[in-house]
Amino acid sequence: MKSNIKIMINGILKNNPVFVVLLGLCPTLAVSSSLKNAIGMGLAASFVLISSNIIISFFRKIIPDNIRIPAFITVIATFVIIVELAMKAYFPVLSEKLGIFIPLIVVNCIILGRAEAFASKNGFLNSLFDGLGSGIGFTLALLLISFFRELLGNGSLWDIPIAAGFKPMLVFILPAGAFFTMGILLAFFNWIRKKS
Repeated sequence: MKSNIKIMINGILKNNPVFVVLLGLCPTLAVSSSLKNAIGMGLAASFVLISSNIIISFFRKIIPDNIRIPAFITVIATFVIIVELAMKAYFPVLSEKLGIFIPLIVVNCIILGRAEAFASKNGFLNSLFDGLGSGIGFTLALLLISFFRELLGNGSLWDIPIAAGFKPMLVFILPAGAFFTMGILLAFFNWIRKKS
């Protein structure tokens, strides 16, 4: 159990998909303009990541090497379709805001990377914790970037105005603001890593 917790913590901190491994940056930068979008994308990607890791770990010994990538994509696509249909049925506004980025989870490097590097080589429980750690790490990264972008760009959090008299800096809601916020956070986390 201790090693599973370590695997999970590695996905959150040491191998954070966004701030350390720099994967999944397209959806990270595109949907991180608000906390609602971030939590929606983070939970959707986490569900797909955990579910696909579990299934791939179960079938890892019977999937031939020459078709493993197409097999992984098929498993991932199945869970993406489940997420997309559930989101359209129960959260239509969020589904519309996230748009194309939900179907694009199929080719998200984080999910395919964890399937190839971890789930295809490890058992069910380890793969579950790996998916959980990477999913939490991705979601936390999205939330952190969204926190600053929504606060500075809209003067709100969770669409609730919080700073009376604060003049929002609209650049933070634009793509340039996403890159700027990401750059500052990456520099900060690199500085922390060098200090420790």
